[in-house]
Amino acid sequence: MSDTVSGLLTIAVLVAALAAAHVPLGSWMARVFTDARHWRVERLVYRLCRIDPASEQRWSTYAVAVLGFSVVGIVLLVALIALQGVLPLARGASMNLDTALNTAVSFVTNTNWQSYVGESGASPLVQTLGLTVQNFVSPAVGLAVAVALVRGLARSSGAQIGNFWVDLVRGTVRVLLPLAVAGAVVLLLGGVIQNLTSPTSVTTLSGGSQVVQGGLVASQEAIKELGTNGGGYFNANSAHPFENPTAVTNLIEIFLLLVIPFSLPRTYGILVGDRRQGWTVLAFMATLWGLMVAAVTWAEVSAASGPLGGLEGKELRFGVWPSALFAASTTGTSTGAVNSMHESFSPLGGGGVLFSMLLGEVSPGGVGSGLYGALLLAVLTVFIAGLMVGRTPELLGKQVGRREITLTALALLVMPALVLVFTGIGMVAPLVSSQMSASGPHGLTEVMYAYASAANNNGSAFAGFSADSPYTNLTLALCMFLGRFVPIVLVLALAGSLVAQRRRPVNAGTLPTHTPTFAGLFVGVAVVVTGLTFFPALALGPLAEALS
Repeated sequence: MSDTVSGLLTIAVLVAALAAAHVPLGSWMARVFTDARHWRVERLVYRLCRIDPASEQRWSTYAVAVLGFSVVGIVLLVALIALQGVLPLARGASMNLDTALNTAVSFVTNTNWQSYVGESGASPLVQTLGLTVQNFVSPAVGLAVAVALVRGLARSSGAQIGNFWVDLVRGTVRVLLPLAVAGAVVLLLGGVIQNLTSPTSVTTLSGGSQVVQGGLVASQEAIKELGTNGGGYFNANSAHPFENPTAVTNLIEIFLLLVIPFSLPRTYGILVGDRRQGWTVLAFMATLWGLMVAAVTWAEVSAASGPLGGLEGKELRFGVWPSALFAASTTGTSTGAVNSMHESFSPLGGGGVLFSMLLGEVSPGGVGSGLYGALLLAVLTVFIAGLMVGRTPELLGKQVGRREITLTALALLVMPALVLVFTGIGMVAPLVSSQMSASGPHGLTEVMYAYASAANNNGSAFAGFSADSPYTNLTLALCMFLGRFVPIVLVLALAGSLVAQRRRPVNAGTLPTHTPTFAGLFVGVAVVVTGLTFFPALALGPLAEALS
């Protein structure tokens, strides 16, 4: 009973903190992307990079800028990682080229899948100069794309959707940097380490020797959660006491990974001039998140049997409830951080966090990617609703025609295609099956979880699946790259199609998209589409394991 009360109070405190941050942060982000003035530091960046901040771009130019910036980031990060053995602050040997490529693609795509051991696989120079930098700019890219799509809905009869470089700089300088600094200070006060001391050898209780690494952890931990990145400084990620020492820091980290995605619906409502639309998207995200938290927590609490109850794979300093809350939140966003081993979750608990990712990371999703993913589902919902009631499908006065629904459908199909195709190949490929720690339904869940994590740009792992081989590194990198950038290009094309339309006035035939009825249909479409797509695979994996 005490665990239940404590768990419910933890969730209540989290919800209260998110509610308190929703209005000021959401309003601030709306102001950031509509401000006509440029900060001095921003003007300096524009001057150095020869950017005209007054110019705007068509969707195709915006997309080329996103892809060019990201590809250059991958190339530079691969070089830095591959050469870390001969650079300052070297720690061990350099990574294999396939691991380096996987890592670079992972951090640039906001996935942060880690095929290496954090504290020994990447030097402090790579962690700080390479990975932490991408922890800022990769969520800023997602934020920029989301704002570009919102402009497509908000503007009438134009061709431009903004300037990627201005959106990128503003998202980094005005949103992510100040919040990350504040988060790092709070985590530092909570006991997260921040140092560059040499590794320390300690004698364990059993008389053995263990090397304890230090590092600039608090600064990376803050942006790791805030930017919905997820890559841990240490291999144990947020289960490591240097990254997440207490139940208080655990709650702070969950708050950080949820606060921007849950505040963006208000930004959306302000930018389109109808805050009720933002409340509808918020209700959609909150409902899905609440359902997944309840499902995963119930599964883990119900699995409590034997001397350890449901504590297998979980830290004693957190317990079952905070571990389930962290797991549902991290897979509902594109964060990928873990404070427990999802491999050790019950079949239904593990299936729950897997299903949370397969929803498309919209509950509430990553920084920016959660909002544009939700808006894609909103477009699909108004299209289906229009067919059901015989009305022309419209969203905010913009007609959803053949081009718009085609772009939306393609963007929504990219992730399922990647997950199902590569999971199917993995189950029959000896190179993959040899890396599975289990066979049967649990083995299927391991492989499916890995490719779902990559294609959704999540980055969390099922732990039992050893994915550090050339084949898995390269195929996971391919899933991460395609799962990130193909939908982004399609979303920007949708923004270009929408911005070219004049906003139609509301009339008696307009389907209202701000009502509880629409919000319920919105949630239903997301769940039904995911269920129809993945139910056979889930039935053969976690459901079969739970029933066995």
